[in-house]
Amino acid sequence: MQQTVHIAAPGTPERADQIKSWLRAVTLTEPQTLKPGGSDASVRVYWRATWPDRTLIVMDADPQAFNVQPFLAIQQQLAAGGIHVPAVIAHDEALGLTLLDDLGDILLADLLSGEAAAKAWYLRAIDTLVDIQKHMAFDHLPAFDASFLRREMEIGREWYLGKYLGAELEGKALQTWERTTALIVAQCMSQPMGFMLRDYHSRNLMVKNDDLYVIDFQDAVKGPLCYDVVSLFRDAYVEWDEGFVLDLVIRYWEKARAAGVPVNADFGDFYKAFEWQGLQRHLKVLGLFARLHLRDGKDRYLNDLPRVLGYMRKVCQRYDELTGLYRILLNAQGEKIDSGFTF
Repeated sequence: MQQTVHIAAPGTPERADQIKSWLRAVTLTEPQTLKPGGSDASVRVYWRATWPDRTLIVMDADPQAFNVQPFLAIQQQLAAGGIHVPAVIAHDEALGLTLLDDLGDILLADLLSGEAAAKAWYLRAIDTLVDIQKHMAFDHLPAFDASFLRREMEIGREWYLGKYLGAELEGKALQTWERTTALIVAQCMSQPMGFMLRDYHSRNLMVKNDDLYVIDFQDAVKGPLCYDVVSLFRDAYVEWDEGFVLDLVIRYWEKARAAGVPVNADFGDFYKAFEWQGLQRHLKVLGLFARLHLRDGKDRYLNDLPRVLGYMRKVCQRYDELTGLYRILLNAQGEKIDSGFTF
């Protein structure tokens, strides 16, 4: 019979002592210091352990709440393919602890100071993404299929429209939601598929010794190739002029085509896919940010809601089929419109 392991509450002195004891066992030395290193939008907590000659990061996640196996499997696949990812030094599944390289504190987001600097880094991020899409096997990954797409958008309906704004959809509004999300699903599912990271953006890329590292990859799926381009350039945390983004999206498309990545042959088709996939992603993101606030007490994500809504408004205004969804969003926020739009 497997012995149950007691896991102390995250961030507590008891948990710190538990981690120190584990570090002594796996490194044969006790760290001089062990300090909280922050958290992310998931249930994971990070610690920085310091020795005289090095620092390492402990990823701390209760195994009852976080399955670390996809993280370990995708880390191994990406590393074997030459993609910069944090090295896994040790892991204890029962304790929910994983020991990683310390990549420092520099996020890509910290280096995007003006368009010139941002363009140079984004071009490198494009190169990394194309390498991943060209070389990484993906048929073994979970499918980002029609039901997956719908579930994600329903997070937006439940948590952002319903619980955050108090706007429960019914009648014609609900029919419009269902009809429009079906159109979005059909558009997304018509795209070429490949290795999809799902959160390839400025806060999930780090820089160490001038190398770009991918740090959040455990949710990788087999999905539309344009999705990670959306994550990067319609970033929920940083916004750029549309002309600047368009130039970079064209550069991605050209590099992907040259590398043999099976993106759309016509750029107009690819850009429409990019916009509609962005709408799907941002409906999910609205719900996630609302849920982080209402359920998890992580209020800082509310600051990013206007940016996400701004992306969605622009896309809805560009396509007649999205007029009904645009009206739903405006009405939910108390912005009544009198322009004769119909459901």
